[in-house]
Amino acid sequence: MTDAEILSHIDHTLLRATSTAEEIDSLCEEALRLKTASVCIPPSYVGYVKDKFPGLNICTVIGFPLGYNTTAVKCFEAQDAIRSGASEIDMVINLGMVKNVDLAGVEEEIAAVKKACGDKILKVIVETCYLTEEEKIQLCGCVTRAGADFIKTSTGFGTAGAKIEDIRLFSQHIGENVRMKAAGGVKSREDLEMFLEAGCDRIGTSSAVKLLTGGENTGY
Repeated sequence: MTDAEILSHIDHTLLRATSTAEEIDSLCEEALRLKTASVCIPPSYVGYVKDKFPGLNICTVIGFPLGYNTTAVKCFEAQDAIRSGASEIDMVINLGMVKNVDLAGVEEEIAAVKKACGDKILKVIVETCYLTEEEKIQLCGCVTRAGADFIKTSTGFGTAGAKIEDIRLFSQHIGENVRMKAAGGVKSREDLEMFLEAGCDRIGTSSAVKLLTGGENTGY
């Protein structure tokens, strides 16, 4: 697998709370030069990046990183981000609903956010580090039935990131129109290739550029 092939699946990511405009600029310049799938940035930078880098595919995060915002707030966040220039939305599910076995509520929320996104891409972050295997399987169903475009492993801010076992589990239980994104904990070229070969369409990481080109790792 070539560097260019790997980079075409990377959501080049910088989501630290202390991220500066200079760091965001560097991220975006790298993404344009290396042709990554997108940049994944904080919502507050979406309009700034849209104006400064008009050719860039912008992803941002909603209900991030804990997921316990109300559905109405998540829908507003998604619509606001899209108006500002985002083409892809990564939302965090409400893990409290999962633990309360309110899977219907989880599904309804995903469907509502997808409706708010319209034709833009919605990736659903399920935060696998807090889930049992049965919950992961159930959430594959929720994501599929709600019409989301991706299931995503992690925020990168939980107790653990992506694990290859979870991608293999997802691949057995998601619908045919749902793609997979791994995020957090991808630390080597071997990891990048392993996740892509297992069926991931996207990998969310800040380290791919450093791993493949020797550039600076700006941090998830």
